[in-house]
Amino acid sequence: MLQHLHHALLHVLLVMFNKAALSSYKFPCANVITLLQMVCSTCLLYVLRRLKIISFTNSEPSVPSDSLFFVPFRILLRTSPLSLAYLLYMLASMESVRGVNVPMYTTLRRTTVAFTMTMEYFLAKQKHTPPIIGSVALIVFGAFIAGARDLSFDARGYAIVFVANITTAVYLATINRIGKSSGLNSFGLMWCNGLVCGPAVLFLTYIQGDLKKTIEFPYLYSPGFQVVLLFSCILAFLLNYTIFWNTILNSALTQSMCGNLKDFFTVGLGWVLFGGLPFDLLNVIGQGLGFVGSGMYAYCKIKGK
Repeated sequence: MLQHLHHALLHVLLVMFNKAALSSYKFPCANVITLLQMVCSTCLLYVLRRLKIISFTNSEPSVPSDSLFFVPFRILLRTSPLSLAYLLYMLASMESVRGVNVPMYTTLRRTTVAFTMTMEYFLAKQKHTPPIIGSVALIVFGAFIAGARDLSFDARGYAIVFVANITTAVYLATINRIGKSSGLNSFGLMWCNGLVCGPAVLFLTYIQGDLKKTIEFPYLYSPGFQVVLLFSCILAFLLNYTIFWNTILNSALTQSMCGNLKDFFTVGLGWVLFGGLPFDLLNVIGQGLGFVGSGMYAYCKIKGK
């Protein structure tokens, strides 16, 4: 339970800092933030591994400490589907924060559980009991109720959020499938993601002209903006670690569902700090249904155990 609380807190803070950079400071390059997060994560892992503070495997490392990649190349290839899923998840998630206000972003992201359940079925042939399916259906229904009067707010933003939901579901299900069989721990999986995805994101930002836009950004040297980016990178590293840790220990659906604990705080802080969605009874009812669905799922899992 404690790891889920840590994950919830990190997710809330990361959404707030990313929203501050993209909306409050109007930074135009979400992919550059993604690149910075990957670079910081990979550099930190390199230093910690070089100093032998951490290991990348579940047992004693079989690769010498002076190895270029710290993990065998065959493991990099084996985890490449996970890295690809991570790349799509990061790009879609970062862009989805921009176009939708925080309360509605959180509400729509809650439907990820339905996509995760579907991915678990196709990738791992995992089936769920009717009470579990019912709790997920209630969460999805609540999300649509909450957004019923806001559907005209930003069609593109809503579409990107649903794309982010799909990529998140694929990412969580892939962690659960590949992470346990790769022999790598959470740090090792994060390291492989950085090695594979970092160059890809760098190339993407270059061809899109985002690097030039970043250099010309008027608030680039603003202490406030730099602090926001710094905390975004730190929180992204910690959040990604907890995602790997929780998903390897539990199922992808449990990781996705328990994340709904953070929604209450994200919605509240989003309303206070960024606004964008006036008080509406229908929205409150939809939010309430979502929380009830999350509670039902938690009860079913505890009862099942």
